Amino acid sequence: MNKRIYMSSPDVGELEERYVLAAMRSGWIAPLGPDVDAFEAEMAARVGVTHAVALSSGTAALHLGLLGLGVGPGDIVVTPTMTFAATANAIVYTGAEPYFIDCELVTGNMDPVLLREALEQLYRAGEKVAAIVPVDLLGKAVNYTAICAIADGYGIPVLADAAESLGATHHGQAAGSFGRASILSFNGNKIMTTSGGGMLLTDDADLATHTRYLATQARQPVKHYEHTDIGYNYRLSNLLAALGRAQLTRLDGMIARRRAMRETYRDLFAAVPGVEIFGGENDENDNFWLTSIVVDSAVSGWTADELSAHLLLGNIESRPLWKPMHLQPAFAGARARLNGNAERLFRRGLTLPSGSALSTTQIDQVVGRISTFGSRVS
Repeated sequence: MNKRIYMSSPDVGELEERYVLAAMRSGWIAPLGPDVDAFEAEMAARVGVTHAVALSSGTAALHLGLLGLGVGPGDIVVTPTMTFAATANAIVYTGAEPYFIDCELVTGNMDPVLLREALEQLYRAGEKVAAIVPVDLLGKAVNYTAICAIADGYGIPVLADAAESLGATHHGQAAGSFGRASILSFNGNKIMTTSGGGMLLTDDADLATHTRYLATQARQPVKHYEHTDIGYNYRLSNLLAALGRAQLTRLDGMIARRRAMRETYRDLFAAVPGVEIFGGENDENDNFWLTSIVVDSAVSGWTADELSAHLLLGNIESRPLWKPMHLQPAFAGARARLNGNAERLFRRGLTLPSGSALSTTQIDQVVGRISTFGSRVS
């Protein structure tokens, strides 16, 4: 059997080796160091914000970002149901309650109309909404124009989950630069990676300082170990920051390769009834992290699950779109404002190999395997 083809494996090579080796030879093996400082400065400049704090994961960035906004027990944080569990988990870490909002059918991103309706209902009931956490799904920025306007109207801070959207834009502004703060993820499958890692981005100097403080075990600036607050071991290591610096220099090229993969799938499915590229035709501002299709089996004559099983027989990875949070056992009973779109996308969506590390041979294997699905895809 052919070597397994993954959806989005890390795209690393000689440049990354040189950066990491240089960091090792510098002697900065312990956490923090000059590569962390440089990575923060370079990422802040790339996104267009004043401050960046490199952390151990995107989840850590969400957690500390929420704490920095004052979120705590008894609060409500409004967030999409169509997201990965880390978004909701970070809310629970603070003791707050996640309140889930359904999505727009075309983009899968938070529906601003439902957001406004939910806020009106919660405020009429006298409940405190401490933050809104929109999520840029699969590399497409949410409608920040609408969501930030709604948030401003209620005086609610926005913490933007841009874990999947580094390199994307909304109305010419970079993902990662919206709200009081934004977060990024550099997990191994993301558009660029530090193996594991994340970052909080903000123009708020006090929020950045507080995040650094909490991320280094809340140590007081004295000779002995003094702690007046509960802190966390959330900072990124110098070696992983070196890897991130190398990746950042290659980001535009990696986005271009993923864009090309999107176009390959667009051409492949263009004439197939009942199949659409997820995210719509208007995707020029995306970062193309992952490409998914949405299958209407009543029209196509086959389901997303059937194609996925066919790909698996060829040792090719695929998966459904995110299972909505309101359907997850961990969040059973959570409040939500729903329109059915997230569940529909979960049932009909399929994410295909999309990574920039895919070789020409691997791409040909994927396309060939889809083509052998029979007359259903031709």
